[in-house]
Amino acid sequence: MDVNDFNFELPEELIAQTPLAERTASRLLVLDKRTGEIAHRTFTDLKAYLRPGDTLVLNDTRVLPARLHGIKPDTGARVELLLLKQLEGDRWETLAKPAKRLRTGVELWFGDDGQGGPLLRATVESEGEMGGRIVAFRYDGIFPELLDRLGEMPLPPYIRETLDDRERYQTVYAKHEGSAAAPTAGLHFTSGFLEELRAHGVGTAFVTLHVGLGTFRPMSAERVEDHVMHAEYYELDEPNAALIRETRERGDRIVAVGTTSARTLETVAGRFGAEGVRACAGWTDIFIYPGYRFGLVDALLTNFHLPKSTLVMLVSALAGRDHTLRAYAEAVDRRYRFFSFGDAMLIY
Repeated sequence: MDVNDFNFELPEELIAQTPLAERTASRLLVLDKRTGEIAHRTFTDLKAYLRPGDTLVLNDTRVLPARLHGIKPDTGARVELLLLKQLEGDRWETLAKPAKRLRTGVELWFGDDGQGGPLLRATVESEGEMGGRIVAFRYDGIFPELLDRLGEMPLPPYIRETLDDRERYQTVYAKHEGSAAAPTAGLHFTSGFLEELRAHGVGTAFVTLHVGLGTFRPMSAERVEDHVMHAEYYELDEPNAALIRETRERGDRIVAVGTTSARTLETVAGRFGAEGVRACAGWTDIFIYPGYRFGLVDALLTNFHLPKSTLVMLVSALAGRDHTLRAYAEAVDRRYRFFSFGDAMLIY
């Protein structure tokens, strides 16, 4: 398949720059994956499409304030690091800017200790592709506290506005810190709306997938089949595995909230089969595109994604490419808000 088969026209003004005042106030495009029928609703109408016995599966990763701004002490030149994945100890996989000036051995300083030195030092240990760098940090104190003090939320590059409240780039159920980006489909939920759904008989189960490098890099291959996904860490504990397993045994639906939850579920299905879900953890580079047969995901709640992205391909695998692109064209025509702070889409 050609990557261009998943392209569509998207006016720049439809890219949402800030979150709505109320999390649940977004619009909801509903797509029937069998018929292609489209309905236009509001997010709280999601309840009408969920049945007692269904289980929502949500990604409870928490976003790190992972963007660091600093200097090269020898020249005073400004630099930026985006922390993507912790390796062993204080070594991290990062994206660096300007990458061409950050060669192996370069030292970087972040923050001011008030005595002419930095609060945090980093040394570039090795260079990767497309700005990737492995760096080692040195500091006094506790790294998460320094990161909370010095770091910024790693908003995607298409968001140019400043986020006043960091928590608006976290889901209300965010728990396990480690992501370089938010699982944005979950940003629409409030604790109150989740409780309303539970009172309706809808279950909630949680997986953890720490969103990493794949979110920030566009596809470089021309053929879909040639693309290689970056591996991301996931976990599923036994209580939540049991909830998912019991839903499947009852014949009720598993509704993935976000593509990260969907990828985690399908990774688990690939390990154990749809009927034998068990607790597990590891790294996944699963790439879901049309032709893929889903093992656990029956329905998907997601946001609207970039043209030619792996996420549009995942949605197309569930709903069909023609249905998906027609729904996207209608979303553009009706001025839906796109991407991280945008509106939602339910495929069922």
